[in-house]
Amino acid sequence: MNALAPGLDQRLQLALKASQDAALITLKYFLAPDLEIERKGDEPPVTIADRQAEQCLRNEITEVFPDDAILGEEFPDREGKSGFRWVLDPIDGTKSFIHGVPLYGTLVGLEFDSEPVLGVIRIPGTTECVYAAKGQGAWYTDGKKAPRPAQVSNCTKLSQGLLLTSEPISFDKIDKRPFYHKLETEARLSRTWGDCYGYMMVATGRADVMIDPIMAIWDAAALLPILQEAGGTFTDWQGKPTIHSGQGIGTNGRLLDEILGVMSDFE
Repeated sequence: MNALAPGLDQRLQLALKASQDAALITLKYFLAPDLEIERKGDEPPVTIADRQAEQCLRNEITEVFPDDAILGEEFPDREGKSGFRWVLDPIDGTKSFIHGVPLYGTLVGLEFDSEPVLGVIRIPGTTECVYAAKGQGAWYTDGKKAPRPAQVSNCTKLSQGLLLTSEPISFDKIDKRPFYHKLETEARLSRTWGDCYGYMMVATGRADVMIDPIMAIWDAAALLPILQEAGGTFTDWQGKPTIHSGQGIGTNGRLLDEILGVMSDFE
């Protein structure tokens, strides 16, 4: 039992099971030719798969831990009194999902007394999963293979690294496209293997930096404990470890200062 968050081990096991069950629901609709997509103005698209997967997560959490609070993307908040709050994103990367790209993920995050203490990133389309609980390290699985430690890369210069982002046009929305262009120019390679898949790439040492200018709390909650336990960082654009800033930088830790230094040139 984790002394700082009693019951964390049991909640990690639940998070792994529930995320797998929710992931299987999304796969029922993935590549479906008749999938209905709701679009409302500038809001992200949503599908029946988003709603059913989140309802699955909520049901399984509530059944085992009825006193835990729940915050999710698709349904109203559920109040709790245990000190724990689950933060759920049933399909992170809905745009990828609806276009048949298998890099979307199911995210399960958990806070204890407002501190992120647990995260699961599960990629239904590739059977990959990376997960962590505070003080217990980060772990990577692929299908039925045994878990192995997830560890960030040793890259020390952006000029030697792989830079990822979800959508470059997002930088235009906050007038930071020149900043992204500078990072892209400095990096050895850049790609848009985005949303939570990019942060999984960083946590497993396959990429070195992942950056997003616009994030909701359910996009970020699972990422911070995973990246920290894998030896990296998840911060806002000022370098503060937080899931509440509306933006995020995931790094191997060795490149964070360089990224923040480039950012200071565009403030």
